[in-house]
Amino acid sequence: GTTIRAGEGILPLNNSANHDESVFPDADTLDIRREDARSHLAFGYGIHQCIGQNLGRIELEIVYGTLFKRIPDLKLAAPLSELKFKDDAMVYGIYELPVTW
Repeated sequence: GTTIRAGEGILPLNNSANHDESVFPDADTLDIRREDARSHLAFGYGIHQCIGQNLGRIELEIVYGTLFKRIPDLKLAAPLSELKFKDDAMVYGIYELPVTW
């Protein structure tokens, strides 16, 4: 609903790209079982896709698969509500993740 005139600049915020409620219902909730999660923009889109995206996905699959096989009782050591998330920069994340097993 905003007109952008010729010569005007815009500043897109990367950390808001995956928070579109029309694409991701309840977008601010971490849901590892979210349906249609492949619509995220973590690796870019179209001609601007990350060339290393397949390697990144394979690495994560191996890391998490190995981690949970070796430490099957791994779980959070603090309530989710107490975790501090980084949402003030270009990269979204978490400051620390206390775990126990």
